[in-house]
Parts: sequence; C-alpha cells; structure tokens
Amino acid sequence: MKVIVTDEVAAEGLALLQQDPRVKMDVKLGLKKEELLAIIGEYDIIITRSGTNVDKDLLDAGKRLKMVARAGVGIDNVDLDYASSKGVIVVNAPFGNTNSAAEHTMALLMAACRNVTVANASLKSGEWKRAPFTGVELKGKVAGVIGLGKVGGRVATRLKAFECEVLACDPYIAVKRGHDLGVKLVSHDEIYKSCDIITVHTPLTDETKGMIGARELAMMKDGVIVMNVARGGIIDETALLDALNSNKISIAGVDVWSQEPPNTETLKALIAHPKVTVTPHLGANTHEAQINVAVDVSKEILNYLDEKPLENAVNIPRFDMALMDQMRPFLNLMNVMANFGIQLLNSHPSKLTFSYAGNIAHYDCSPLTVCGLAALLDQVVDQEVNMVNASLIADQMGIVVEETKTTSADAFSNLITLIAEGDGKRRTIAGTLFEGAPRIVRLRDYAMDFTPEEHMLLLHYADRPGMIGKLGTIMGQRDINIAAMNLGRSEKRGEAMVILSLDSAVPTEVIEEIRQATDASFIRPIHMPALKSEKR
Repeated sequence: MKVIVTDEVAAEGLALLQQDPRVKMDVKLGLKKEELLAIIGEYDIIITRSGTNVDKDLLDAGKRLKMVARAGVGIDNVDLDYASSKGVIVVNAPFGNTNSAAEHTMALLMAACRNVTVANASLKSGEWKRAPFTGVELKGKVAGVIGLGKVGGRVATRLKAFECEVLACDPYIAVKRGHDLGVKLVSHDEIYKSCDIITVHTPLTDETKGMIGARELAMMKDGVIVMNVARGGIIDETALLDALNSNKISIAGVDVWSQEPPNTETLKALIAHPKVTVTPHLGANTHEAQINVAVDVSKEILNYLDEKPLENAVNIPRFDMALMDQMRPFLNLMNVMANFGIQLLNSHPSKLTFSYAGNIAHYDCSPLTVCGLAALLDQVVDQEVNMVNASLIADQMGIVVEETKTTSADAFSNLITLIAEGDGKRRTIAGTLFEGAPRIVRLRDYAMDFTPEEHMLLLHYADRPGMIGKLGTIMGQRDINIAAMNLGRSEKRGEAMVILSLDSAVPTEVIEEIRQATDASFIRPIHMPALKSEKR
C-alpha cells in the first residue's frame, strides 16, 4: 500500500504507518499541482491537511486512490461528491483537535474582550497606557453557541465556568445533550436576539455557508460580541465588516477566512479593523492536536488495511461506534446474503428491498442496507463498488432501493430479509444469526435452515419418491461429497427446494445430468469464495 503525504503532518502520528511493513510512505511537501498530478497515480492513499486541493483533476489522476485522509476536521478542500462517485473513501480526524479549537475560542474571546493584543503592542513599543484598554467581563453575559458538537459543547462548558448564561442551537442535537451540558436549546433567531456573545461551531456546508448574514446581524443586540473559530464563510464577511463599521458589533474574534491566505479587499479590511482580534487559522495548531489528528488518520488507514470498520469515514454510513461490536456480525450476515442472493438472479434487479425485523430494528440499519447494496452491485457492474458509491451507482442504474423495519419478529429475535425484483420475477432470501454465525432461514416461500458454505447447489423440482436417492447416486458416482442437505417443500408431493452443501464445485456436465434426472425447473450452483477464506 503506497501512501503519499502532501502537507505537514506530525511525525509522531505517521510513525504508526512507518512501523507497518505493508505501508510504503513518501512525504512530498510543497508540490505544485502539476507535479502532484504527475505522480498521484502511483499511490493508494493521500494524507493531507488544508494545503492540498483534492479536486476532480487530482481524483481523476489518482487511478489507484482508495482513500483521502484529511488530518483535521474540515474537508472543504476535498471534492467529497466526486470522490464518492469514484468509490474513494474520505476520512478525517474530527476529534483530535476539539480541545485545541475550544481553548483557542476562549483565548481569542478573552484576548478580544481584554484588549490583550493591542495592549501588548503598546507596552512593547515603550508606552504606558491603561485607560484605552479597558475591557469587558464575561460574567453575567448571555452567550449563544451555534453548533453544539464536540467543539461547541466544550466551549459551552467553558463559558459556564466563566459564569455566563449559555443558550445553544443545533437542529441535529438531542434535547438531552443540552441538559447534560447545562445549556438551554433555542432557535437560531432567539440566539441572535438574546445573546451578548455569539460564537459559531458548525462545519461549512451548503446549509451553513453564509448562515449569518445581514439579516441575522441586524437582529443582534447593539454592541454584540461575535466569534468565528469554525470555518471561514459561515459568517458573511462583507456583512460582518458593515456591522463592525456601524457599531452593531463592538468586538469580534476571527480565526478563519473564506480565502486563506486572505487576499481580498474585504478580508484585508476585516483583518485591519480595530475592533477585530485575528489569528491565521490557529484553532487546531497545538502540538497535542497535531499529534492527535495524525494518529487518528493513521489508525484509520490501518483499520482499512485490516478490513476493520472505519470510525471517521465521512462518506460511508456507519453505526455508532458503541454499537459496532454488536452490529459487526450483521454486516457479515448481510454480505453473505447479498453474495448468495445475487447468484439467483438472471438479470439486473429493478428494485431491492431490505427489511429488518426484531431487536435490530431499534437501531439505524442504513449501514447494513448500503453494505448489502454494495455487495450485490459489485457482482453486476464493471467498476468497483463499495459502501462509498453503492447508492450513487444504484441511482444511476435506476434501481429503486427501499428499507423497512419492524420490531416484531415471529420465530427469530432478529431477521434480515432481502427481496430483489426484476423482469417480473421476485427473489427472496432471509437470514439470521445463530451463535454469531450467518444462517439462511428462507428462500422464496420456503422455510429453510442452513449455514452457507463455499460450494452449494440449489435446485427446484417436483417432489416425488426417489429424488434424494438420485441426487446422492449422481454425486457419489462423480466423487462429489455432500456435506449437508436442506429440504423445503410447499406441500406433500408439491414443489421442493433442495440446497446441497458440497466439499467441491459441481462441474457443468454434472449439473446438466442432475437437471435431467430430477426434471429440475431451476438449478444453480452457488460459489461463496469468501467463506473459504474465513475458515482458514
């Protein structure tokens, strides 16, 4: 596995990769775009920070790229949609610098409120002035935190320690999260209208870009204090400059910019404004944070190599990591069912339905659905399909994907059912776990109960005496050992379904011989090579 590092990343974190004999890592800093495009095709993984633009050109040139590892929180420099369309996993390190960003927010807020930077410059120049640098206390102020995630939650806790009353808004956070932090969850507009201090801690997305503009600033109290240590562009910088010039905002602290390095007249005016305390995107710049994010992305790369679940892949649906050990066997079950089921189809499905019944239905099952979808489509399209691009490819193919859940399950505590429809036909396969191992318990309308094996043979025929004997005789004559047999019947002397687990594959001529001997209406050899590797 070849890895290229294109931005400054802490050596302590990269050491994890350097110690692994499977990884060949090249550190190439300061490459021009043309230079990087010329060599990226040699690499499987790229590790970046914010200095490398992982755009369409780079992703197209990176023919071998499997992963983009962003050693930090933001992924604004990565074309996430295009990476997903190519099946490239994008991981980041969302927690390694949370403490650093929270502490920098408070440092910038305190420096701005107490005029630390200008007072420091004044004293160093030989002056002794005190009155011009009279500051503002935090105690008793109403502080509004927009975005109550890992960083915002830590900032809220620290504001409370300074005896602020803290309000917060975050549509993706449960009320319990606010209660746990001791803050009151309110609407965005209430934040703007009620708070003396407003600090932003959301990612930069289409939804949050320009989220605070002229309308929102006009709603704020006169003399409000505004902080942005999240992402440049969340606050409209032209509107921010106007609010500073009109005295609507008395103090601002800004660490991040819509253009970095800043080079527009608006940004230059903001940076030079006497009411604004600024830093050059230092929120994550502590020794501890840089080591943490490097370690985090290195661990993700090793997880990928070890085929373990990725904790911080931003374009793969995933379980809450607290549930991962519990849900991992169901991922395996879904893979087995999908690999088995696709071999029963004669054409591409037009609709796929994933159903979950029992205890499992209490949880988010979307990672299971995407896992199954990827396993199915990987067998029927030319390009590589994984959990990153499975949904996009299904949409391009016109396949309708549905997911249903019910907490009631008749005979099983958990049951997963996969239904594939196409060309007027419908195939059903249902499975569960028995002592942690996959079991198939229904095929079409037949109740079955078997453990999938590497080599199997499935056939339908009219149920009549002597059929099992014919199967055994033909297999014996051809030296093919039957390890197990499972029979399902619709009714006595009706249609029967038989699944044979075998020690070896069945040659084509033997399949034809069995078809003729049993007058089978359907016969299909099943090969599950992954099950062979699991048993080694």
